[in-house]
Formats: sequence, C-alpha cells, structure tokens
Amino acid sequence: MSNIELIQGHTLEKLKDIPSESIDLIVADPPYNLGKNYGNGHEIKGFEEYVDFSEKWLTEAKRILKKTGTIYVFMGFRFISYLYNILDRNLNFNFNTWITWHYTQGLGKKKGFSPRHDDILMFTKSDDYKFNLNDIRIPQKYYRARNNMRGANPGDVWQFSHIHYCNENRQEHPTQKPEGLIERMVLCSSDKGDLVLDPFAGSGTTLRVCQQLGRDCIGIELNQKYIQMIKKRLDEPFKGFDSIDPRMERVPMDLRDNEIRKKYVQSHIKWFLNHHNGSVDDFIEKVKIMYGKNSKNQSDLSSFK
Repeated sequence: MSNIELIQGHTLEKLKDIPSESIDLIVADPPYNLGKNYGNGHEIKGFEEYVDFSEKWLTEAKRILKKTGTIYVFMGFRFISYLYNILDRNLNFNFNTWITWHYTQGLGKKKGFSPRHDDILMFTKSDDYKFNLNDIRIPQKYYRARNNMRGANPGDVWQFSHIHYCNENRQEHPTQKPEGLIERMVLCSSDKGDLVLDPFAGSGTTLRVCQQLGRDCIGIELNQKYIQMIKKRLDEPFKGFDSIDPRMERVPMDLRDNEIRKKYVQSHIKWFLNHHNGSVDDFIEKVKIMYGKNSKNQSDLSSFK
C-alpha cells in the first residue's frame, strides 16, 4: 500500500527538510505567475523575484533527487525559456524532452491566436535514469506483425482534455491537471515503491495517481483549504482516472485474423486501459463496429467486459 504524506508549508522551507538524494521522481506544477488566485497571497511576483524563486526551489530539487531521478516541470509560455535556462545551464540537469500538452479548449482571444497548449520540461539528474517505455506505449494505428504489438512511443505531444467543471472529479482549484497526464509521467519515470515528490500539491492529482499506482508520495502545499481538499480526495473510492489520451482507445486496423485479434483485444485492455475503467466498453464497441461482421467467434469481442 502506498505511503502518502501531505505537508503544509512554504515549498522553499519544506524542501530543506528532505534528505539529499532521497527522491526518485519530482512532478512540479509551480504557479505560472499569471495572476491566478491560489488563495495564499503569493501568486503574483515581479519578474526577477519569480526567476529567483524558481532557481532556489529547483536547486533544492536537484539536491534531493537521486542520481537516477527525473524531474518534470509544468510552465507557461512567459517563463518557460527562463526555466529551461535555469535547469540546463545554471543547475546542469540533463535535458531529455520538451513535452507539449495539447488541449482542445482554453482561453479565448479576440486578437492573436488562442493558447491551446502548456509546456512540460523533462530533465534528469544524470544519464542513468528510469524510462519504462513498455508502461506508457500507445496502440499502433495499423497492426503489423513486424511492429511491437505492445504499441509505440507516445512522442512529445500529449493530448489530454482539461478537467472540465462538469467532471465529477473536478476540484475547487484553478489549475487542476488531468490524472492521465500525471499517470504517464509516474509510470515511465518511477517503479512501484519509489518515492515521488510534488512540491506544489495544489489539487492533489499527483498524490492521487501515486496512491493508485503503488508509489509513495510527498506533497507540499501552502493553502490549508487545499490540504483539506486533497485529504478528502484521497479518501474517495477509486473509479478510474479522470482522463485518457484518446489514442489509447483506438483499435488498430488490419486485425483480420481472429486468433491474433482475440489475443490483441485482451492484451489491449490490460496494457492501455488499466485504471481507465470508463474506456473499456467504448473500446469493445469500436472492435465490434470494425471487426464484428468478419469475426467467426464473437466471444473475442465480448468476453473482456
């Protein structure tokens, strides 16, 4: 069972209490300094103050991260280049990937193009780091015997919908991140039993994901209201993660062979839809629509619900 620890306080102060090289993975979603109301009075800083704050907490992050560890940092467009410079040049982290999180709805603009993505920087502390590719593969568009049936690398452009206000898992927090988004980071960059840190716990998404994936997790949050909200969220019964990459539900074309298809359908649910219970029925229905008429044995389409 996962050990989830929630700490109230200022990130800079609380990070100093964490032992050096004790954290396997850091998933950080710091305030973007765009004037959003996080209820703590510290969301708006001057430019130099914000850059200085970023370098200070990232310096502590490097100290506590294991040599095999990875850090993911969310950041908006105004400060992403400065954040990259701090990680790459000032702190000598190893750059791995600049991830684009694409979403279909966002802020509207009457002059200029409306933003439809956030940036996520992935850096490692050394060249020796964890990357569990098999745990995050996505289904192939076309089935080919020469391809890895387990799927393909998801690439550096990720599409996950925002958690809309009508979603039953929506929390009272202005920048709640989708669970499926965090799930991919946790699966590929940590193992069961590893220790994950979220230095800006916010709505508690990282803690909730780690709770379900068998990782220990420490979350730091300043706002007492959010602390209580996270505790309540962690006590809720688990019904499946609240978001999914739409590619995870797709049915590969050219799966005409009945035996191969039956094996694939069963494996698909285990590989791609684990922790996404709401997507299983939709996937089976897609299989029936695409292959039902050609199937000699309908049990391969209905026995996995």
